[in-house]
Amino acid sequence: MYLTIKETAEYLSYPEAYIESLIQQRKIRAIHDGEQYLVYKEQFNAHLKQVEKYKALVEEILNEQLPEDRDIKDED
Repeated sequence: MYLTIKETAEYLSYPEAYIESLIQQRKIRAIHDGEQYLVYKEQFNAHLKQVEKYKALVEEILNEQLPEDRDIKDED
């Protein structure tokens, strides 16, 4: 499935200008049909999976219990 730049920006939650710059830098593959750029949606699957893994890892770290505080006195 191919998306326009606007649809791609909504799908990835980025501004349209950023998507356009990524296309011009050739970091996102796109085709030009004579009127507009079309972006293949499936090329982002690996990226989105990594983002989900990272979110889960961060959530796990944030929910981790802190170790019990040992009462250590400083010798000054």
